[in-house]
Amino acid sequence: MPISKRRRFIITSLVASLGFIAVQFLISVNRFWAIGVLGALTLLLFVWSLWEGLEKNMTLVTLILPAMFTLGVGFFWFLLPGSILARIPIIAFYGVGIYVLCLTMNIFSVSATTKTIALMRAARGVGFVLTLVTSFLVFDSILSLRSPIWITGLILSLASFPLFFQGFWVVGLETKFDKNLIFLSLISSLAMGEITVALYFWPVTVVTGSLFLTVVVYMLLGLTQAKLEDRLFISTVREHVTVGILVFIAIFFATHWGG
Repeated sequence: MPISKRRRFIITSLVASLGFIAVQFLISVNRFWAIGVLGALTLLLFVWSLWEGLEKNMTLVTLILPAMFTLGVGFFWFLLPGSILARIPIIAFYGVGIYVLCLTMNIFSVSATTKTIALMRAARGVGFVLTLVTSFLVFDSILSLRSPIWITGLILSLASFPLFFQGFWVVGLETKFDKNLIFLSLISSLAMGEITVALYFWPVTVVTGSLFLTVVVYMLLGLTQAKLEDRLFISTVREHVTVGILVFIAIFFATHWGG
């Protein structure tokens, strides 16, 4: 008897969550590599869950965000205090996030291969929010490494590329390769790397810097998606730019500029 998609989504969420819990019992060095393995396991689980909607084409892009989400939450875990009260909510958040990603990516894959689903606009909104959440977790982990300026800029730029690519792809859901999406993703990720380098000359905390970079993703992703949809109206530009300016001002005054 075949397993329904809904049950596959639940199983995927539970298995991924149990894997995430199991990682925490390893020593620190092994735990780091185990997060990477868990990211690969997430890919396999989503291939199984979304099997009917996946083909050997651009529908495979739906696997990007789940894997990045797992890596983001996993590496962010290292930055949390050892208290069980601080860790239990993260495990619950991860499990719910994986389940929501199953539902969202299913809508994208089915819509790309067969028909447009009525919940498409809602799925895009959820995907947009989860992309921002994943971006913050990934950026916070990268900035916490406190690597040299050029290494941090390069790593963050590389990490941004797949996030932008999947975010741009969901607009048209094309099954054929699109060079324009590659170009837009490269430009956006390059901008993220340059802004990251600029942050080195601004005495912001890791969390504040990650929040600022996430807002930049909000602006670049939101405006480019609107452009791809031919909905780049003045009101849309004003909305995104206003959010960016307000966050910039808030961070500026919240920064400790003393020696």
